[in-house]
Amino acid sequence: MINLITARGITDESVIAAMRHIPRHLFVPEAFVHRAYDDSALPIGLNQTISQPYTVAFMTQSLELKAGEKVLEVGTGSGYQAAILCEMGARVFTIERHFNLLEQARKTLEKLGYRAASKVGDGTVGWSEFAPFDRIIVTAAAPTVPDPLLSQLSDGGRLVIPVGDLDIQELVTVTKRGNEFERQRVYGFKFVPLVGKKGWPSPE
Repeated sequence: MINLITARGITDESVIAAMRHIPRHLFVPEAFVHRAYDDSALPIGLNQTISQPYTVAFMTQSLELKAGEKVLEVGTGSGYQAAILCEMGARVFTIERHFNLLEQARKTLEKLGYRAASKVGDGTVGWSEFAPFDRIIVTAAAPTVPDPLLSQLSDGGRLVIPVGDLDIQELVTVTKRGNEFERQRVYGFKFVPLVGKKGWPSPE
């Protein structure tokens, strides 16, 4: 897996070290353990997935994270991304809209000794009680960048989020500079939908 992501251009040594250290197979259902280190997304239940390793690495590298920074993750899922952020020394706050997924993620993170503040809720409106955040990472696709997340970025903070339609998205990196937001885009990603008040409507 590490060879795959470095061959595709991942160079951040802290990202590589974290992904080398964390046992990805503990974050996937038993039926998919044999594929845990393939470079592909895998189902984790409730129509959600654990993103492919390259996507996780690319998004994390795009954060330009420093140890000690406060990070909001929208879309806990399996907890794998949260574990990487914790391993890199971040103070992690993570939101998941599915209670069952969050409960399993909490158990896995606790088993590995990672501490992250977490709650069930609508991640599209952020977590204002703990704002501002140095970094925000969104692991589901939004139709637009939610305004509440932009407002919860610290000055100099960075937000990484997939934006597009339900079929394909671009990965948008937003950096806050005073009252301005600088945006960079990389095309060709596909995520599950970001559901919530400032995202897509619930399919249920």
